[in-house]
Amino acid sequence: MSTTEPVPTGPAEKKLRPGRTNATKQRLFEASMELIGERGAAGVTVDEIAAAAGVSKGTVYYNFGSKSDLIAQLLRHGVDIMLVRLQDVRGQASDPLESMNNMVGQAMEFMDDYPSFARLWVSENWRTPGEWSAVFAELRGELLAVIGSAVESVASGYKVNESIARGSLEAAIFGAIFVVGLDRQTYNPERTREQSVAAVMTIMHGYVIK
Repeated sequence: MSTTEPVPTGPAEKKLRPGRTNATKQRLFEASMELIGERGAAGVTVDEIAAAAGVSKGTVYYNFGSKSDLIAQLLRHGVDIMLVRLQDVRGQASDPLESMNNMVGQAMEFMDDYPSFARLWVSENWRTPGEWSAVFAELRGELLAVIGSAVESVASGYKVNESIARGSLEAAIFGAIFVVGLDRQTYNPERTREQSVAAVMTIMHGYVIK
């Protein structure tokens, strides 16, 4: 099915779009992630997403405009959830390494709650050209900014290896969270979240000079 089906764009319809509720968006997010996890984004129709979320197909188009726009907004919604979780635990520990550990743990918990989101991110994020490349670039930047701020706190509190490029370090942490989390879900479900967090944190411990 095409991801860019046209819909009416009259003034009344445009006025209503910003009024969509977070509850509806959350239902659409959860329904979409479950379906996408089974068949991928291309294999899921708006009809199926609407039915799974308990809303009409017209409601989906009325609020989002197209399937492509819906997926883009759901990616935004998922990252917003993750960002809130990361920020909630950011200041809970005085030790910046412990704070980073807590943030990685929250990211792992998010992927436990929404495993299909992580699969969608990994499968589509590096697709070139990709339908949602611009969206992924923006959202990736926001997540890396949070990671970068946490890394900066570690660098301010510890002696670190300054020869390591900060951007590469942040990307390594970012990528490891997704890869280690998905590997545990897909191939090694017996591993605990704590073991996965510890594996990702070896990157930071290698950055800190003992």
